[in-house]
Amino acid sequence: MQEKNENQLGQGRVIIFCAPSGTGKSTLIHYLIEQHPELNLNFSISATSRPPRGAEQHGVEYFFLSPEEFKEHIEQGHFLEYCEVYKDRFYGTLRSQVDQQLAKGENVIGDLDVIGGLNVKQAYGERALTVFIQPPSIAALRERLEKRGTDTPEVINDRIARAEYEISRAPEFDCIVTNDNLEQAQSDIYRVVSEYLLR
Repeated sequence: MQEKNENQLGQGRVIIFCAPSGTGKSTLIHYLIEQHPELNLNFSISATSRPPRGAEQHGVEYFFLSPEEFKEHIEQGHFLEYCEVYKDRFYGTLRSQVDQQLAKGENVIGDLDVIGGLNVKQAYGERALTVFIQPPSIAALRERLEKRGTDTPEVINDRIARAEYEISRAPEFDCIVTNDNLEQAQSDIYRVVSEYLLR
């Protein structure tokens, strides 16, 4: 019993969500945060080399770094995961930020791509849970993306090709939730996360 108490008080955990675009990952994450505050789920603040937009503040929405600062952090091994979306435009998760949140007893959400998610799992081992959210089928995913009406056919084809790759990596995750019916997916994801946090 004591071990569980220590785990709940000062030992937050990392919950990593990965999913192809259009699978409803953001909807499910926001459901957990808003409807289940008892889970104490908090986003990690990412670092980026892009400039702030509008009223964004350093340390609130992002940690804003110059491309040079970002590269220094990469060289020093400070990132759990990072990606360069195009030249000198980086995004990443600083280990120090996640560790600080975990030390406060927060459970940290990572909304990451497949490779980043698996890297974070490798870093934290049993203190991290990886959840892959998948569509019922590739055909259903294509239909969802087309109905959104926000992407050109070329972009949709790129997203589908990426989704096929991501789904091929799903067996490497701790659990897989299929989002065919939103209410069922919400129930499944709550069960998976709450059971893990109470272990």
